Amino acid sequence: ISVAGCWCCMAPKGLILVGGLGTQLRPLTLTKPKALIDFGNKPLLLHLVEALVRAGVTQVVLAMNYRPEIMHDFVESCQAQYNVTIQCCVENEPLGTAGPIALAKQQGILDDDEPFFVMNSDIVFDFNLRGLYEFHQAHGKLCTIMVARVDEPAKYGKSVVVAHETGLVSRFVEHGRTFAGNVINAGVYIFSPSIFDMIELRPTSIEREVLPQLAQDEQIYSLPLEGYWMNVKQPSDFLQGHSLYLKYLAKRKGDAHCAELSPPAPNIIGDVNIHPSAQIGDGCLLGPDVTVGPGCVLETGVRLARCILLENVVVKAHSCVIDSILGWSSSVGTWTRVEGVSVLGEEVHISGELFINGAVVLPHKAITTSIPEPQIIM
Repeated sequence: ISVAGCWCCMAPKGLILVGGLGTQLRPLTLTKPKALIDFGNKPLLLHLVEALVRAGVTQVVLAMNYRPEIMHDFVESCQAQYNVTIQCCVENEPLGTAGPIALAKQQGILDDDEPFFVMNSDIVFDFNLRGLYEFHQAHGKLCTIMVARVDEPAKYGKSVVVAHETGLVSRFVEHGRTFAGNVINAGVYIFSPSIFDMIELRPTSIEREVLPQLAQDEQIYSLPLEGYWMNVKQPSDFLQGHSLYLKYLAKRKGDAHCAELSPPAPNIIGDVNIHPSAQIGDGCLLGPDVTVGPGCVLETGVRLARCILLENVVVKAHSCVIDSILGWSSSVGTWTRVEGVSVLGEEVHISGELFINGAVVLPHKAITTSIPEPQIIM
């Protein structure tokens, strides 16, 4: 992938707020940090790096406060594959969403040369970041924010963005009893270097401290995204975002940067993403909205719908998995049904002829009895 371009005098940098523990996606984040969990057979973080590379970014900063050594292999692989420099900016204490910007500046990773991207690591979206950058350069203010229109603004814990027709943001409204709109902060920003004067090296929030001040000073514009967007902090949202992503792949079929979905077949319904190394038995029916990871094995007569199977999962004969996420090297016995946004951690083994509904099972457990009501299995 070429990262060169002549659309600005210097290539912008991008800072990704990788953050810490990702507790809302447990038990998956007990094995891997949230940013490295596969989403459509590709780590969440890689989706963001690829979006930045397509926008002409040649230097990416990963701001994190939890076990940075885990990122080593990912960083080495990305740098080699995409010809991009990736640096880790490690916080000794959590600095919120704005503090890492000041830390990166102090460490000389970010500088005063060009505007730079900042984005959350728990979002998936279809947006032209190069267009966002060009819009930012055109209006000349300190910040541009990407916004998304959603049905339930309160669900995402974001303030409603109130903007003029030109995109100039007038204010941010906290969720309350009064309806203020359904356009929210989508977690992708461009800041001009002058923003460094507003952010101290301490725990600071972009959303609660920086953006409201910028709106008051008339220094922030918004640009609505036209494609899909989802915050994937929780399992149900992860699954919903996954469905949107597969629909995006189907729409962009043939694009060089998009993965190939499974071709139409009698055993495929809708959008299905099967890794080439997976083994699919006779009589299986897959879809809609299914991803089967590398090394997975589906025995005879398996039914999958709206689910994600991570690497090396085994689903034995005549079992059914719906609306669920199965963690690495887990297995489901014969004639078993898993549904209700169940999430299995790494190496969870479910016996045959069971019913699992809404169970969250921590890693390295053996389940030998049915779980008919949602619960956490410690």
